[in-house]
Amino acid sequence: MENSIRQDLIEVAKGDSEYYLPNDTDADDSNQSIYLLNAILSGTARLNVLLPAATILAFTILTPILTNDGQCTAFDRWLVGFFLTLSAASCIFFSFTDSFHTATGRLYYGVATIGGIRTFCGRRVKPCVPSDYRLRWDDLFHASLSLIAFLTFAASHGDVLGCYNAVMPRKVTNTVPLVVGFVTSVLFVMFPSRRRGIAYPFLLG
Repeated sequence: MENSIRQDLIEVAKGDSEYYLPNDTDADDSNQSIYLLNAILSGTARLNVLLPAATILAFTILTPILTNDGQCTAFDRWLVGFFLTLSAASCIFFSFTDSFHTATGRLYYGVATIGGIRTFCGRRVKPCVPSDYRLRWDDLFHASLSLIAFLTFAASHGDVLGCYNAVMPRKVTNTVPLVVGFVTSVLFVMFPSRRRGIAYPFLLG
C-alpha cells in the first residue's frame, strides 16, 4: 500500500514541473558527494602533517646561517651536505612513525617495522591489533613523496645553489618547487596516509 502511494506521488511530481520529490537514487548521489567532499577536506587538513613542513621550516631558518648567505668555504659545503642528508633522513623517518592507544587509554609513539610497531620508550607494549601497524608499501610511497618535496625545495634554494656554485634559471627555481608541491599535495589527498605519527593533530580524528 505504501509503495503504491509513493509511486503515485512520484508520477504526480513528474507531471508537474513546479514540484519535485527526491527518490532513492538522488539520496545515494547526495551521500556519495558528501562523502567525497569530506574525504577531500580531511586529506587537505592533514597536508601540514604529511608534507615535510617542519623539516622545510627548519631548513629555511638554518640554511642562511650554515651557508653564510651562500658564501661557503670548503668546510661549510661539508656541513651543508650533512645537514641536507640529516633533513632528508628525517622526512623518511617521520613518515614511518605512528601511535596507538592501549587498553588503559595511554598513548604510545613508535616506528613502523615489518614485524609491527616498536615504541620509543623501549617497553614491549603492543596495540590491540599489531598487524594494523606493520610497514606497508604505501608507507614507502608517502616517504618518497615527502622526500621528493623536500629535495626539490632544497635544490632550488638560493643559498644552497650559491654555496655549491650552481647556476639555475630563476624561472626554474620559482616554478619547479610550486609544481612539485602541488602534485605531491594532490597525491597525498588522493592517497592519504593512515599513520598518526609525531606531531599528528588528534583533533582531526
